[in-house]
Amino acid sequence: MSATAVKRTGLTEFGRAGSLRKERRWALIVAYVSLVIAAIIMLAPPFYMFLTSLKTSAEVADLGGNPWIVKSPTLENYTALIGDPMFRGFFWNSIKVTVLVVALSMIISVLAAFALARMKFWGSQVLATGVFLTYLVPDTLLFIPLYQIVGGLGLLNSTWGLVLVYPTLTVPFCTWIMIGYFASIPKELDEAALIDGCGWWQMLIRIFIPVALPGIIAATIFAFTVSWAAFVYPTAFITRPDEMPLTIGVVSQLIRGDTFAWGQLMAGALLAALPPVVVYAFLMDYYIAGLTAGATKG
Repeated sequence: MSATAVKRTGLTEFGRAGSLRKERRWALIVAYVSLVIAAIIMLAPPFYMFLTSLKTSAEVADLGGNPWIVKSPTLENYTALIGDPMFRGFFWNSIKVTVLVVALSMIISVLAAFALARMKFWGSQVLATGVFLTYLVPDTLLFIPLYQIVGGLGLLNSTWGLVLVYPTLTVPFCTWIMIGYFASIPKELDEAALIDGCGWWQMLIRIFIPVALPGIIAATIFAFTVSWAAFVYPTAFITRPDEMPLTIGVVSQLIRGDTFAWGQLMAGALLAALPPVVVYAFLMDYYIAGLTAGATKG
């Protein structure tokens, strides 16, 4: 090859590399600009809620001022809610329902997913698909028949009715996540465990649960979020203030006719959103890893 050809080839490769670097730089710029715009759009409402929660009722009612500026910041809305025994009762009801629903959902989901993913039997694939399809049915269509069931059991106006109903929202999706995660575990583990004399129960406890811990954490976070933030079912099933969870308790008690206690409403909404935010902040890596693994098989 002549010197001219070598030089031309080198210039071509250099130009191609430079073009790739330029395309990558523009792609990064577009990505970061899009992320900034999305962050502003998503964070503007909670930021406005926070500003409103720091205002007095008189300042909220003053329509002449700038709504994005707090003239006299105060924590009286937070102290009023935290010091209210009824609000603390709402918080306790949410904790009780969420803990029980998460525990019940994970027990059912792990056992069901392990049976559907590893214990192959006739119709297991169809059943697994059917379990996930039930998650696609909106709760706005289910609360009427569920209302009749809960009423027939005498659990209306009781948090135990919510404990019975919420798993219909959490179990299908958690089972789907765990099916994908269990299916991604190599089958050689099953064979080695069976050769060593392990039964299915021992295999689940000693092998699959430790290996599938990120998927279990992801499903647990999902169940926690759904049961903590549910709104339709408690609105339909509970009217007694002493049995209300936090999501509807704040709304029902701080809205009187056409009178809205906006400062306390915003403070209550932010306090209600705080536990899921804390959970996601510390377990986000596990949640992403669990969802990623749950979306694949093989």
